[in-house]
Amino acid sequence: MEHHTVYSAVLVVTVAVCYYKALGCGFVFDDMSAIVENKDLRPRTPIANLFWNDFWGTPMKMEKSHKSYRPLCVLTFRLNYAISELEPMSYHLVNIVLHAIVCLLFMKVCNMFLREFTSFLAALLFAVHPIHTEAVTGVVGRAEALSSIFFLAALIMYSNCTSYHGRIKWPPLLGTVVMVTIAMLCKEQGITVIGVCCVYEVFVAQRASFPELLRILLSFVRGKPHIPSWLKNSVVRAVFLVGTTVFLLLARIKVMGAQLPIFTRYDNPASMENTPARQLTFNYLLPINAWLLLFPSGLCCDWTMGTIPVISSILDPRNLFTLLFYAVMGKFVHYMLQAQDKRNRVIIMSFSLLVLPFVPASNLFFPVGFVVAERILYTPSMGFSMLVALGFQILLDNKQSLKPFLWGMLGFLLLTHSVKTFIRNGDWESEYSIFRSALKVNTKNAKLFNNVGHALEKYAKYAEALEYFEKAVSVQQDDIGAHINVGRTYNNLNMSREAEAAYKKALSYFPQVQPGKSYQARIAPNHLNVYLNLASLVGKDPSRLMEADKYLKTAVSMRPDYVQGYINRGDILVKQGQKEEALKVYRTALHYEPDNADVLYNIGVVLLELGKPEEARKNFEAALHHDPDHSQSLYNSAIMIQESGEQKMWAEGIRRLQKLIKREPEDAKYYFTLGMIHMDMQNYKEAERDFKNCIKYDPLFRSALFNLALMLNNNLNRPLDAIPYLETLIKNYPEHTKALLLMGDINVNALKKLDEAERNFAQVVELEPDNVQAHHNLCVVHVERGDLIRAEKCLTKVHNMAPTEKYIINHLNIVRSKLNELIKKRQEEMQKKGGQTGADKQKGGR
Repeated sequence: MEHHTVYSAVLVVTVAVCYYKALGCGFVFDDMSAIVENKDLRPRTPIANLFWNDFWGTPMKMEKSHKSYRPLCVLTFRLNYAISELEPMSYHLVNIVLHAIVCLLFMKVCNMFLREFTSFLAALLFAVHPIHTEAVTGVVGRAEALSSIFFLAALIMYSNCTSYHGRIKWPPLLGTVVMVTIAMLCKEQGITVIGVCCVYEVFVAQRASFPELLRILLSFVRGKPHIPSWLKNSVVRAVFLVGTTVFLLLARIKVMGAQLPIFTRYDNPASMENTPARQLTFNYLLPINAWLLLFPSGLCCDWTMGTIPVISSILDPRNLFTLLFYAVMGKFVHYMLQAQDKRNRVIIMSFSLLVLPFVPASNLFFPVGFVVAERILYTPSMGFSMLVALGFQILLDNKQSLKPFLWGMLGFLLLTHSVKTFIRNGDWESEYSIFRSALKVNTKNAKLFNNVGHALEKYAKYAEALEYFEKAVSVQQDDIGAHINVGRTYNNLNMSREAEAAYKKALSYFPQVQPGKSYQARIAPNHLNVYLNLASLVGKDPSRLMEADKYLKTAVSMRPDYVQGYINRGDILVKQGQKEEALKVYRTALHYEPDNADVLYNIGVVLLELGKPEEARKNFEAALHHDPDHSQSLYNSAIMIQESGEQKMWAEGIRRLQKLIKREPEDAKYYFTLGMIHMDMQNYKEAERDFKNCIKYDPLFRSALFNLALMLNNNLNRPLDAIPYLETLIKNYPEHTKALLLMGDINVNALKKLDEAERNFAQVVELEPDNVQAHHNLCVVHVERGDLIRAEKCLTKVHNMAPTEKYIINHLNIVRSKLNELIKKRQEEMQKKGGQTGADKQKGGR
């Protein structure tokens, strides 16, 4: 017990040291699709969706689904997201902990067959093996570790339900079925533990030998079946397990929609070849995988495309490695057939652990979406580690004179594997580092060059990215994706002509339509992006919008469920002014993806342009129902709340804008709309802060400058504070008539600069000759100067321009009244003056 505790502690510490660097790694490669872009991780997605969608968040029933069904693994990702959202460290920490748990369970399983120290040695070899880096450091590799935990738990539990010639113990047998089910729901290969359990039942628990089994089989062939008593219970247990397997497989097929995943020749070139090239290549992959376990030096994250050229002839010298592999395997099988002892049983169990979990990914029975994948060797490597540990034990027992040498070699093996694993973790730090490291050992895979280019694109290093994309094209001329990447990069470099040529080159490699054959089954969905890119490129020219529409129509005709094609086509139709037709196209896209927030948002925008704000609002709300973080819907719905003046919705509008600001704190337009709502609420202090934040991030934001100045003048009675904002506005937007009018008002009322005010209003009149308010304000200047005659003429002219405007009529009446009073007063003064002159004359006459 003491030794076991020490061994366990050593295993945990070893794992922690070897994978310490993983904590600083980000999301790379498949992590982007499975974690960053996977909607199933978000709290808004019903948990039930995890059991109907694949590992990447795509509904299993859809043709483009990868059909990888791992809902419990995705559930752990979702828990990670709930704790730390998209902070990579927590995801990597969980993976490291899971790997440590697997090592401890594996040691416990080994203790069922090996000495305690040998079991520890097997687990230690497993813990540090560099082949596991992809499964542990790559976040998506969690499926391997999770499945392995329940795989081993199922085997341990099964060992408790059986014994030598013993009865069936149903509780642990039922527990085994539960563990198998969980293992399969973590990753598909978990179901293979049933085969391992059957091997354990026959060769370990019942200690049957191959000759004994052969005799039983021959008795059935001769029609005189001889069934030993021990076999009956074993058969019941085996039938129960196999029945469970069949049920689980049927359930799996049901969830898949009875469809196999569709792969292209770029994923697995040999799968598209005819006999014998297909079989020769797939069999050659077996020694490749064995070599990776024996000598894990040249590790690579991606073995697809041209990494391993197809073997098209039996004369290919690589076939010798296949023959050698089968010869070695045959030798092991021959040894297992010879006798039945404890060592023999260990070898049998090691081989079952090595072979059975590997079978589903071997390509031998059905094609998979890769050529070689290091992470799928995670569970099979347990059998390999057992064999190595057993071999070391045998040599140590039989070669006493070589003990120092053997211990030295073991130490060297463990040290080199540990160092390799530690260094390999650094390769997974970023997408750029992992793909660059892959190119050091594999220059035949165009996808690796493409992925280095993608990594450089994220940093806007387009010229460097272009070099890698062009290299990808040179490595594999017919790589459609590489040509698309070249075109997109040319477009980013503003080289439109070269971009269009590259896109059209990509189109030239599309397979021709074959009568009676589904086109979409022979082309990767992402390759259809060439039509989107071409349409976007030519759509910049208004005269080529019809051509752009043609490209997009072609894309959706090739793949009717190509939602992005409908979205882009709808955008083109909107540019053409065909809003009703665009609405139909968007609704077609919605038919295929009813929860697509982008489609719902676009429908809302078109309805808004068609003058249907209520329907538009409903679509924005529907978009937010499916994606509460959809930025455009959050923003546009907040604008509609502000413009509608619905007081009961103001709080919700503020909440949405604050959510956007938290995510994008430097986006000025969010602060502006927030300021407008606060202004409507007469919360002028908050509105002032919002407008100033808006101007902070966009100093020339017209509406913010004007509304801030207007509020300072009209609502806060601080006209002098408004002046700097108006001056900035008028300087940069000299045709902003509202700013000129407001500046004129301040010049009249606050500064008493009537000449400046007159110039402001005159500018407006010059820009907008029919602007009644500007004409009226010019009249006000005349009034302020006391020139009532000119003011009366001015107001009369303005009254003729707008005969129904009451404020003009009232002002005109006031001016006329004042003018009449002035005239009357002058007349009275004249009369007084005239009467006084007459009296003087009479007095003088006397």
